[in-house]
Amino acid sequence: MKKFSTIAAFLVGGLSVMTSLALAAPGEAATAQAQAIARSSQCAFLADAPDKHEVVSGDTLWGIAGQFIRNPWCWPQVWGMNREEIRNPHWIYPGQIIYFDRANQRLRLANATGSSGMEGGVPTVKLSPRSRVQGLGTNAIPSIPASAIEPFLSQPLIVEPSVLERTPRIVSASESRVNLGQGETAYVRGDLDGGTSFQVFRPGVPLKDPDNGSVIGYEAAFVGTVKLVREPDDTERSDVHTFSVVNTKEEMSIGDRLLPIPPTPILSYVPHPPVDEVNARVVSVYGGVSVAGQNQIIAINRGREHGLDLGTVLSLERYGQVMNDRTDNNRKIKLPDVHYGNVFIFRVFGTISYGLVMQVTDFVKVGDVARSPQ
Repeated sequence: MKKFSTIAAFLVGGLSVMTSLALAAPGEAATAQAQAIARSSQCAFLADAPDKHEVVSGDTLWGIAGQFIRNPWCWPQVWGMNREEIRNPHWIYPGQIIYFDRANQRLRLANATGSSGMEGGVPTVKLSPRSRVQGLGTNAIPSIPASAIEPFLSQPLIVEPSVLERTPRIVSASESRVNLGQGETAYVRGDLDGGTSFQVFRPGVPLKDPDNGSVIGYEAAFVGTVKLVREPDDTERSDVHTFSVVNTKEEMSIGDRLLPIPPTPILSYVPHPPVDEVNARVVSVYGGVSVAGQNQIIAINRGREHGLDLGTVLSLERYGQVMNDRTDNNRKIKLPDVHYGNVFIFRVFGTISYGLVMQVTDFVKVGDVARSPQ
């Protein structure tokens, strides 16, 4: 069976690769670079990878990548994407075909009907940036199953201590009510910072950093939304704002907090390893349970301040047990950490992030390691 040719520029993987490339012609260098790094890194193509894959509705970048390469987080290397292209990728759509050439270790994207461009008998299509509306172009395939994370994209879920201190709060309700329902009036104190529409949340369980025990955030229970009706008049000698309850997931109460409704989340991210070395720990499993499995949500103790962004993939590892070596006078030793899966970061806060558990062979537990893929 004929093997197809493709496009990909792998990242340079070492001095020996760079030396050999310096001696090659520009066109030969690109191919040599891809082949050398594919052989020497975890971004190698699978031996049983298909010759081609026709993109269909329901596909994800992660799923397609897993058909061709050992580690789906190598997707940017396979396509030669730089950091800007990772943040604003060339999307893939149903009906297009991904071709694979084992000899050259390359991929190419083409329309199912082909195009005028031909190289080695393979139809090609030049990708160009598309305008993004609400994150993705029409029918573009997502990075991971959207249904698994949509409820977690726009609700607060995690509130950091510094943010919690600044959030406005409900101080009273009309007719001295304790709880509030849709259409009722809520009185709020605090700096609205020009906002008019807010989510209402209830601070919940404190999230503690496994490394030092400090509180780095609070799980926030989303209870509904409110809209500003009236700001206090300067002549009233009052700092209380009047709000109307737009909708509720559960009854609002005195003491509940407000956060501005965020803009529609942009889903333009692709799976990629972090730029800088990351060594994090699992802080919690969403829902208050003790363990997580495939497609469940976990929080880790690293965030934007540590260089994480949307689409970052980290390796999940069981923290190696500390034990006594009975063969060496009971000397304390630590066993190696054991890799058992990956986590795909889809929402990033300052010092904490939410991730979707991917490809696990064991349960995720609080305290487990989440680090840069090795």
